Amino acid sequence: MNCRGCNFDLMVTFIDLGLSPIANNLVHLEHLGFNEPSLPLHVRTCLACGLVQLPEVSSRALLFPTDYSYYSSYSTSWLAHSENYVKKMVKKLALSENDFVVEVASNDGYLLQYFQGSGVKVLGVEPAAEVAKVAVQERGIPTIIDFFGKSSAEKLLLTYPKPTLMIANNVLAHVPDIHDFISGFSVILADEGVITFEFPHLLNLILLNQFDTIYHEHYSYLSLTALRPLFKNHDLRIFDVEELPTHGGSLRVFVCKEGSSWVEKPSVQKCLDSESPQDPRLEHVTKSVQERTQKVKVDLLDELSRAKDKGLRVAAYGAAAKGNTLLNYVGIKSDIVEYVVDLNPHKQNKYLPGSHIPVLGEEQLRINPPDILLILPWNLAEEIGNQLGFLREQGVKFLRAIPSLQYF
Repeated sequence: MNCRGCNFDLMVTFIDLGLSPIANNLVHLEHLGFNEPSLPLHVRTCLACGLVQLPEVSSRALLFPTDYSYYSSYSTSWLAHSENYVKKMVKKLALSENDFVVEVASNDGYLLQYFQGSGVKVLGVEPAAEVAKVAVQERGIPTIIDFFGKSSAEKLLLTYPKPTLMIANNVLAHVPDIHDFISGFSVILADEGVITFEFPHLLNLILLNQFDTIYHEHYSYLSLTALRPLFKNHDLRIFDVEELPTHGGSLRVFVCKEGSSWVEKPSVQKCLDSESPQDPRLEHVTKSVQERTQKVKVDLLDELSRAKDKGLRVAAYGAAAKGNTLLNYVGIKSDIVEYVVDLNPHKQNKYLPGSHIPVLGEEQLRINPPDILLILPWNLAEEIGNQLGFLREQGVKFLRAIPSLQYF
């Protein structure tokens, strides 16, 4: 097996979480009796380029089916983040009705709606047909249903102008052929155009024990150190970096063509310097990740087992992929966690993969409140806590497991 970035032999373990079902493939009631595919979550580090990655063990079509159920618009904080980004980029690039913006993995039009509202022409590219349908029918966002890459970029050029701005939020980690994906941007971008990529920063995964962000849809775990040579291979360069609080700590990198007039800012070297002490090629770094991950498993299972022995009832909030990684790694099932609530109606009345915990609407918390509520999407814990203040008043305890076990 070889590195998807530089083709070097891929032998060194970053972390091994064992076998796990596909995190976003919720189970329908009629399929509960069937065996689900469980695939390895054995993440490796390339000693040559430093790219941390999960070897491809399943096809993109299996991981991102037409009924893929992740809808960005169900998070109010993410919508606010997106609206603020649009205001910033409209000002930074002086965008007008003469410009063209393309978002790759545009989901349900959550972000492009704000550009369109500013009078800028937009296009989304989204492979999940049901999600794309929402963008088109409910928000009027023109959307191409396709996986993005060099071939699809060349097709777009036959119909559309070269974009001034391209956006790819939380998708760079989701592509098995990262070279084909990046080359698509190089093909279609205007000569002085800008691409922004947002992705969870590997540095935070290491420092804050965010191992539950590892699941099969995430083929790569990204650092600026590993990305720079990847972009350079396609005549693209990173000229600016911003640190973001989203998804437990992300990077927004600004990318342009190699010959573009955009000047590299000091933020690039500053980020590279911050990554150096936690380089995943260092043995003591990966050893620490493995030890802290194991501690979360032991602590969470012990705490919930004690709660059950005391007759306390436990529920969870958020049928997120990261939650499924955590539950399946720890070995928690519906005998310990009675149910999980989620605002997304496309997930409700189904069952979490592996653990088979039922997914219900938020009204269940009012009808049948637990004693302990395990918040699975810890990156949204503050937002969720504010939404569920009525539970605190009833004495319900809120618990999160990442980066370590904590009632809050």
